[in-house]
Amino acid sequence: MQSQGKIACKIVVASQHYPPDPSTTAAIMAEIACRLAAEHEVVVLSGSPGSLPASQTGRGKPRVVAVKNRMAGKAALMRRGVSELLFVLRTFVALIRELKAGDVVLTVTAPFMLPYAVAAAARLRGARSALILHDLFPDVLVMAGLLKPGSIVARAMRAANALMFRALNAVITIGRDAERPLLSYSGMTRNKIRFIPNWATLVAAPRPVTPDNPFRQALSARFIVGLSGNLGFTHDPEIVFEAARLLKDEADIHFLLSGWGIGFERLKQLQAASNLPNVSFVVRVEDSELEAFLAAANLWIIPYRRDVAGVSVPSRFYNLLAVGRPVVLVSEPQAEAALTVVENGLGWVVTPGRADQLAEAIRAASRSDDSAMAARAVKAAAKFDRATAMNAYAALIDELLRNPELREQR
Repeated sequence: MQSQGKIACKIVVASQHYPPDPSTTAAIMAEIACRLAAEHEVVVLSGSPGSLPASQTGRGKPRVVAVKNRMAGKAALMRRGVSELLFVLRTFVALIRELKAGDVVLTVTAPFMLPYAVAAAARLRGARSALILHDLFPDVLVMAGLLKPGSIVARAMRAANALMFRALNAVITIGRDAERPLLSYSGMTRNKIRFIPNWATLVAAPRPVTPDNPFRQALSARFIVGLSGNLGFTHDPEIVFEAARLLKDEADIHFLLSGWGIGFERLKQLQAASNLPNVSFVVRVEDSELEAFLAAANLWIIPYRRDVAGVSVPSRFYNLLAVGRPVVLVSEPQAEAALTVVENGLGWVVTPGRADQLAEAIRAASRSDDSAMAARAVKAAAKFDRATAMNAYAALIDELLRNPELREQR
């Protein structure tokens, strides 16, 4: 509903992932859309089929328009690429229908082609556009080894990015490290950048490690190392497995792994070949069990490949802190999550590709008596608050409605 004094323009949220899709991106976009719908008319162009949960429907909620979309598995790269291109084209047509001058359209980098369509449609219709930058392409593909840095495709994508960033009115970063690579584009200016970090979905409070935790009961080891969530192209599953191999003779350390994506498929292949006694897999954990699962481990790993800084930020990071667990982050020290770990004393940062360093960090964590680290983790998680983030998104949208030329923040 429009509140008195609000500008009568609508907000369009374009996202391939939206409830009932269970992904983190879907949850984030739904939170933002529902917050904006409290003050504006909001239309969601969703690529996720199925019925919405009750919390996403009714008065004061976004109107959801389904965009035909056939999601292929992440391993089927060719089929996935074709499916995503078709979704982007259909979304572009839907945007041309929905947008009018003065509207604001908000999107995210999933799939990576979607922001180009959003920026183009907004420019054609005289609307304002904002992008939530979860991953920076082609840098992610270069980092994963799927593209050569100087290849024709990489150069073409960077040229398209320059045009897109010039057309966009705002780019929301979820990591401070994204500003430097963004400003390397001629079409990008600092006044367009807004830093709004993601948030913990769990209540920030210490959860003690207890032997009756359902995910620990089958394990005899004293110290459990956890790995959870999506392992995509930016992650390095081999470093985790190699660290487990280096620690296989230390009976009090055990690896508990649960997630999805090509990285987890690789981990399963490695375990099938080696059958390490200190590695266990758990099927993908549902949201209702997430808190218990995260509380099951003494330490959590987030394993990135090289050159992650400015390219990707792990959303799972904040929930790990919320349950009061230290982390071992495999990344460059200037990456957003690494900065947070070091600034707040939340764990260890390990050089990408160095399984020996990862194993040593795990060994050090298993012997650590820093009981205050859990309290520091919970305190840090409380800074990444849902309400604070939602208010920041609402303020940005209001600013775009008033003036597409944002002022530079100080």
